[in-house]
Amino acid sequence: MGDVLSQAEVESLLSAMETDRTAPAFSQPFAPRGASLSSGRPREKVTPYDFKRPERVGKEQMRALQTLHEGFGRNLGAALSALLRAIVEVKLTSVDQLTYSEFVFSLENPTCFNLLRAAPLEGNLILDINPSILYPIIDRLLGGGRENVPPARRPLTEIELRLVSRITGLFLQEMTKAWEAVIQLDLSVEKVESNPQLVQIVPPNEVVVLISFELSIGELRGMMNLCSPFNSIERIGNKLSSNNWVTYGRRQASEESKKQVSRSLNGSTVELCAHLADTRISTADMIGLRVGDIITTDKDIHTPIRVSVEGVETFHARAGAFKGRKAVQIEAEAANS
Repeated sequence: MGDVLSQAEVESLLSAMETDRTAPAFSQPFAPRGASLSSGRPREKVTPYDFKRPERVGKEQMRALQTLHEGFGRNLGAALSALLRAIVEVKLTSVDQLTYSEFVFSLENPTCFNLLRAAPLEGNLILDINPSILYPIIDRLLGGGRENVPPARRPLTEIELRLVSRITGLFLQEMTKAWEAVIQLDLSVEKVESNPQLVQIVPPNEVVVLISFELSIGELRGMMNLCSPFNSIERIGNKLSSNNWVTYGRRQASEESKKQVSRSLNGSTVELCAHLADTRISTADMIGLRVGDIITTDKDIHTPIRVSVEGVETFHARAGAFKGRKAVQIEAEAANS
């Protein structure tokens, strides 16, 4: 209580509050006694931060997940189109971070809530398929699907669960292919629930990455969500940060890159085979072969020998000897090399 503001300091505070009433109180730094509160520096922009929803997955990793699942959506759409004999479009709509409780309470009840095991990742993943698109798919698998009927609001029957396993099987198959460049996943369905609130794979406030797809079959549309807890993808975060596997376009090779590849290949070992000739003999003659026997062929002695490198015909050569050893002399490159 020993420090008391002077009249000039009080007036400076009041004038600062009147000029910018909308600015938050903590955006203006506190000035010590005797210092002027009005400085020439512009006010720094304050960004709100919600401590309930911390962004634990980096922006680079989120972009990598988005690029990876865009290609996955196209492949899954093609696989579903072949299964249903109808044009199915699978479009990636969003890749977001939120808490597990927010994800669960945003789902319908009942729904198709698949608990996935993704070894060697820790914990479980979740695949949710909205009934608005799932029941039309089941109807089409059973021979219907020509008329638009409102989806049933009930849990899946045992027969419907068997049909749904064909859909989830395609999803896991394409997901495994999409993640091959990052990690080799062994995906499987542990169980299927209708009430999402009965399954808790992580604490309610734990951060999850929600990857949402929109499935379209004609005029029918519905959502499919893949939920990945942060603790499952935390260990492979450094692999998701690498952009080498997400580069789809081909770039022109530079001279330096060609030299670097050449230096790397100089010490490589390859298999080289000289194909002398072809002939047919009986099994009895083959069993009776002894050292020194001669096998005749229809190939002329002046016909070039085909030389293959790693199974690919690369050169034409002529047979001979070099320093007492059998050898071939390269004469020309093969036409298809």
